[in-house]
Amino acid sequence: MNTRPSSNLALLGGCPLCAEPLRQPAWPPVSEQTADHIREVYLSREWSFNSPAEQEFERAYAEYHGAKHGIFMVNGTVTLQCALGAVGVGPGDEVIVPALTWMATAMAVHYVGATPVFVDLDPQTLCLDPDKARQAITPRTRAIIPVHLYGSMADLDAIIELAREHDLHVIEDCAHMQGGKWRERGVGSWGQVGSFSFQQSKTLAGGEGGICLTNDDDLADRLYRQKHIGYGRGLAQGEVDAGPPPDLTCYNFRGNAFQATILQDQLQGLTERIQRYERAVAMLQQHFADLPGLRLQARGRLASPQGYYALVFLFDGDPLKDIPGAILRAAITAEGLPVGGTYGPVYRHKLYNMPPTRYRIQNDACPIAEIIATEHAAVLQHPWLGADDTTIERIGEIFAKIVHHAPELRKHAADAGKK
Repeated sequence: MNTRPSSNLALLGGCPLCAEPLRQPAWPPVSEQTADHIREVYLSREWSFNSPAEQEFERAYAEYHGAKHGIFMVNGTVTLQCALGAVGVGPGDEVIVPALTWMATAMAVHYVGATPVFVDLDPQTLCLDPDKARQAITPRTRAIIPVHLYGSMADLDAIIELAREHDLHVIEDCAHMQGGKWRERGVGSWGQVGSFSFQQSKTLAGGEGGICLTNDDDLADRLYRQKHIGYGRGLAQGEVDAGPPPDLTCYNFRGNAFQATILQDQLQGLTERIQRYERAVAMLQQHFADLPGLRLQARGRLASPQGYYALVFLFDGDPLKDIPGAILRAAITAEGLPVGGTYGPVYRHKLYNMPPTRYRIQNDACPIAEIIATEHAAVLQHPWLGADDTTIERIGEIFAKIVHHAPELRKHAADAGKK
């Protein structure tokens, strides 16, 4: 399986392993049944304002993840913003976030007037390191946001225990983790609030959309009022009760019935999809067992099952660790498998335009996020894991070819550096 290929690397002028580039399975999924359901919603005229479709999806999604309440919203950024607002985080407070995540995690902290504190990662999972998070706590720390990232889960047991010791709120960022479970209970149901995104690239995709999960009745009411301009749940348009509490800023962050209908149909097949993904990852693990220098991002320590937004390949051992990640990714793509890099540290992202006075970096640097997760990683989006066995086998062969030709890539990198 891992015998040395006879061809040279395509990046260096050889023949690519795939005569035609591999094709990612089409995403997002579509079906005639869902198209019919959307037509029914359209004709019903019940498109928003706590429509039946929204309520049905809220109940089903919360139940799937072991939570009591679901509050459906327009996207997975405002869900984080509302979660922070619901627990009372605001100006003057600090919130611990991992250095590696999509910048919405940090921007939600800014939106409520608080300060994000970036903390480095566990090198195996690429999720927030609980020990480093402990070092970042100050008297101003009010909350911690563990992010279940790509193909792993943050260590919820350790993070929740840390939060209890220091009286911190836990807001789970589950934008990458639809259907994932920690100790057989859904992510998003462990902290005070769980936040999910259903943007088009996600494992459950509604184009846009998001949901907050919680087991706390009071927080559920506050979250609902925040997204629904102050209305309490169950009130018709124009009916107003006593109104929201004075400390709660409310918005129009409503989702709509069309998004909820798409997501409700996809939810029916989520368990089967995750099982297919786990099988594909197991096949790749077999391919990589004898390949030096290459490993996969470790799954969550107590994941059962592990969810996937993407699969991260790490090149942090010999003979690959001294080859620039950009060159490795280019070599993989040239063989017929398009891959990208991780987000990289939030505070280095070109779209994150906050001045250094608006955030804090624990110990002034996050080397795991900056080096291993940025310079030594390649990312394969989750739809690839739903491909047929032949495609999964070919993906493994491409990585084997790259490893076996590491000396050529190292020389290429050195020559490029001299120019």
